[in-house]
Amino acid sequence: MGDSNIFALIWQATFMVKCVLGLLVIMSLISWSLMFQKWFSLTAAKRKAAKGLEDFQQARDLREAVQALGSDASSPVYIVAQEGVAEYNRLREQGSSSDILADNVRRALRQGVSMQTSQMGTSLSFLATCANAAPFIGLFGTVWGIMHSFHSIGQMKTATLAAVAPGISEALVATAIGLGVAIPATIGYNLFLGMLNGIEVQLVNFAGAFLNRVQRELGATRPASTTAARVSGEKR
Repeated sequence: MGDSNIFALIWQATFMVKCVLGLLVIMSLISWSLMFQKWFSLTAAKRKAAKGLEDFQQARDLREAVQALGSDASSPVYIVAQEGVAEYNRLREQGSSSDILADNVRRALRQGVSMQTSQMGTSLSFLATCANAAPFIGLFGTVWGIMHSFHSIGQMKTATLAAVAPGISEALVATAIGLGVAIPATIGYNLFLGMLNGIEVQLVNFAGAFLNRVQRELGATRPASTTAARVSGEKR
């Protein structure tokens, strides 16, 4: 079937089928734009997270490590580190014990990881909705078109193939377009979900490295006031 015939079938479709096709086209445009945006943003986040973890582990102390992350404030590991540094400085100023400080920093880092993964995962629910709903929306258009075709057949009082085929063909276009929306959305959702899980693992590894460095510096022999001053330098 040529492209001109497909467009002709769409043009001859009923108003309800045209509305269904219009909705599917809008869903397709939005899902494709989201997929392009997610591909670039998640790819960049994965690269920055890997580089941030490497820079953090190569730093000599906590202050130098956080300052190295500050060179790219858009990095997800920097944002997670900010949560840990803020809690570290707050508790050191209050004179909290090492056990309480380490436990609170752990929770702050966990919260930072959760916030970052939640933020990066926004709009994935729309892709999931398109993947699940688009085939049924297209099927609704098909059923409506077939109902209209049988109604027209009843009025013409004939059931020849020439009379039935055009109406059923234009109705089946809705199902085809619905699948055309759902299949890319499904692939994109699964792909980005896997990328997001990989970034979450990187952030969890970074949180562990951050907490290990905090505990090493808390167990060091230098005075606590010196440690607090070194970390607080990052906040200025």
